[in-house]
Amino acid sequence: MPNKDKIKKPTNTTAIADVLVNRIIEAIQDVKGTGIVDMNLEKLETVPASRFIVCQGKSTTQVSSIADNIRESVQEKCGIKPFNYDGYRNSQWIVIDYGSVIVHVFIPETHDLYNLEELWSDADIRVIPDLD
Repeated sequence: MPNKDKIKKPTNTTAIADVLVNRIIEAIQDVKGTGIVDMNLEKLETVPASRFIVCQGKSTTQVSSIADNIRESVQEKCGIKPFNYDGYRNSQWIVIDYGSVIVHVFIPETHDLYNLEELWSDADIRVIPDLD
């Protein structure tokens, strides 16, 4: 019997990225991730992906939990596995690569140090309000 919660996959790449981004944001919020930013890089040249999702957790434990929840939720609801992921060794910055969408999960100090939002400030940036 098919999983009723599974999201039907759209056929064009922009719609697929939108569904994926929405599922990632929900997964971050499910485990109280904060500072969520959706960076649309499609209009920029020589970019590694069309979208970056950036967020943070309060500790390395929460960063790992956020990354785990993203991977599990996206696979369960969308049937998509990441191409690769890295950063679990110290969990200060975990990167999850879904091809057109790359997720960056930081602890606050590392987030401040690398400041991807400033680095890619030419992107269309959408800040997602934190949940209470």
